[in-house]
Formats: sequence, structure tokens, C-alpha cells
Amino acid sequence: MEKIAIVGAGLVGSLEAILLAKKGYQVEVFERRPDMRFVELSAGRSINLALSDRGWKALKMAGVDEKIKETAIPMYGRIMHAVDGTLTSQPYGKDAQAIYSVSRGGLNQTLMNIADQYENVNFHFNKTCEDIDLNTNELQFTDSETNQTNKFKADRIFGTDGAFSAVRLRLQKTPRFDFSQTYLKHGYKELSIPPNEDGTHKIDKNALHIWPRGEFMMIALPNMDGSFTCTLFFPFEGKNSFASLQSKEDVLHFFNETFPDAVGLMPDLVNDYFENPTSPLVTVKCEPWNYEDKIILMGDASHAIVPFYGQGMNSGFEDCSVFEEMSADFDGDWTKLFADFARERKPNGDAIADLAIQNFIEMRDKVADESFLLRKKIEKKLYSKYPDKWMPLYSQVTFSHTPYSTALKQGKKQEAIMDQIMAKPEIETIWDSNEIEQEILSLI
Repeated sequence: MEKIAIVGAGLVGSLEAILLAKKGYQVEVFERRPDMRFVELSAGRSINLALSDRGWKALKMAGVDEKIKETAIPMYGRIMHAVDGTLTSQPYGKDAQAIYSVSRGGLNQTLMNIADQYENVNFHFNKTCEDIDLNTNELQFTDSETNQTNKFKADRIFGTDGAFSAVRLRLQKTPRFDFSQTYLKHGYKELSIPPNEDGTHKIDKNALHIWPRGEFMMIALPNMDGSFTCTLFFPFEGKNSFASLQSKEDVLHFFNETFPDAVGLMPDLVNDYFENPTSPLVTVKCEPWNYEDKIILMGDASHAIVPFYGQGMNSGFEDCSVFEEMSADFDGDWTKLFADFARERKPNGDAIADLAIQNFIEMRDKVADESFLLRKKIEKKLYSKYPDKWMPLYSQVTFSHTPYSTALKQGKKQEAIMDQIMAKPEIETIWDSNEIEQEILSLI
């Protein structure tokens, strides 16, 4: 039985362990942190996740989708909160399509529990990967509790250990390995809206709430216990920034001016703000994702992205489902399988990274803009009448399995067409006319 080492017991690593275990491999999962199922999850770093079609496909392949649905809350659209308290809603798709709010920690724990049920899966915690011998595929770990060093020899190594991957770091020392990391000038801080006394949600639980404010924004995603996890995306420095809010008075003054309808919902605002960490937002790109027939990178280890398309987890899970599909025709040639997977996924990892940054600008600057909302209304009409000719970019990314790179190209074409249409005089009054519809169809 081939031995496979998975470095990283996060979402992608735990899911991949299940898929490999189902194929009969001996799977050893190494994680530098303690077992998260038996320690209190650290507050302030979760960023609730939005599970969509690509992620659900991979979970279904692993046979765990029904279990995950038990604790997933559907969000059918965005609700935008203006400074004056006006609410504007925008559906995500059509026919009640939804993305699902899930707890990062809860989902990870569930996947680990399911993987643990397989006799051929073993988890090893508090194991920091120090080095990999690329000739022998021998990994060296240090146990953070005992400080002892252990070695483990694997036939294959899956690096799923996140944006600051130790496996990738080893590959970065090999010839012709390309790597880049880019930080946004914004960071994020987690805040919270607690439930009502009866356990119900204080605002609509079936929506993703956004407070768009130009250079920054706040979002809120629902939790099963009636609370919302809020995330403030904010510049590190400048007039309105993490650096500028240094006191309780600073925080309250800023939030009362900028997010007034949220302040009354957040009794722990000041404590959350000062107790929860401020974290950076990084994009990682690298190539190649594999080393010969020995090592393959997946998830954030190969393509960490910012969270503004809700596709970080989904793209990582899609790595798992694509690998599963490609390995269905596997004839024992690991070199070809790893190389083909890396070649297939690299352009799509780059594309969703670019799309995520693009969507940050849309969410913070445009979602409350009347012209933008009209543009989306026109696109929705086209999608409803001509789904084979026009699928909005968001739907391509979120509600289809169109490769990210293809969606990016099609999105650019659609944007050019809509720019032309939106520039027409009096588009606000003629947008629903047959003339506009026919012109768009002629441009497709």
C-alpha cells in the first residue's frame, strides 16, 4: 500500500485525506497546530466562509455534503447598508440560487472527524515540517510539545499547509521555481453581532450583509447560533485606517459616523476591536505546483487569494475534485498525473486570484452605485431570457464549474459590452427596451 503524507490538516488537507483514503492509500496527515477538535478555537481569525457550487461538488465526491448541509445557512443575495440606513438587496443568482455561510472551524472539525473514521488515515499534531529530502521523499518534523525530531518517508507528499506553506518553501529552493506574494494595503479584523435573547438573528440571516464605503467596507455572515461574524476590511494606514483608531473614543466616533445602523447591533464592538487581531491579506502565486512524481501542492499552498469572491475554500476544494477526476484515468504514472494537474490548475488559480481583487473593488466601491445596480439588472434580464448566450461573471464563478480562467476572459468581454451599453444617453429609461436587448445580442 502506497504511503501518502499530507502536510496540513486544514480544510483542503482533511478533504483530500478522505478522497485518498477512499482509494485505499495509507494516509498520514501532519499538522503543526494542536488538534483543533480539542482546543478552543482562537477568536478573531475565522472569516466565515461562503460555500458555493465548486465546493459542494468536491464535498459530494467525498460523500460528506449532506453532513455539511446540516450546519450551512443559505444566503440568497447581498443586502447593502447605506450610511443613512437604507437597505438595497441584490440576488446572487436566479431561481433561489444561494451561497452558504459555514464556520471555518466547524467545517474543518467535521472533515477531520470523517477522515478519522477511516482505518487507513492517521493524524499527527504539533508536527512542524522542517525539511524534505527531495531525493528520498523523507520529511523531517519537530514536535512542538517534546521538541523531538522525527522523520517520515512517503511515496507521495501533498502540500496543503496554507499560504505560508513549509512544503512550498522547500520547493522554492529548487531551480526554476517561480514564486510571488503580494499584500493588499488593507487588512481585516473580525467583529461580531450577537443573537437576540431568544437566539434569533438581529438582521436577515439569509443574506450576506455589506456596508460599502469606498476605500473600505464591513461584511457580516450568519452563524447557526443566531450571531453574525462581521469582518472589517480596512487600510492599515491613512486617515481612516487601523492606525488611526487608537482609542475607545476613536472607534465609537468612527463607527457611529460610518456604520451607524450596525453600532446598535454590536454591544461588544470596542472589546472585539481591541482584542481581536488585525490580519493581513495576501495573494500567493507559484509554479510549478509539483515536483516530479513526489510532491504536489494544493489549496492556499499553491494559490492563496484574498477572500472577496468567496472562492478561497471553493477553489481549494476544486483542486481536490479536479485531481479526483484526473486520477480516474490514472494508469500508475504519477509523474504525468502530477504534471497534468499542475498544468491544468495553475491558470485557474491565477485567474481567481485576479478576480478576487477585482471583486474587492466592486464590493467596496460599486455595489451601492445606481449605475452599477442598473448594469446588474440588465445582465439579470439577459441571463433569464438567454442563459445560453449570457451568464454573468458572478454566476460563472459561483454557480457553475466553468474554469476560472475562462470565466475571467468571458467576464472581460461582457464588461466591454456593458460599458458600451451603459454609455448610451438615457440608458436609465431605455434599458428594458427591445432595441437595447437586440444591440447586446449583436455584440455577443
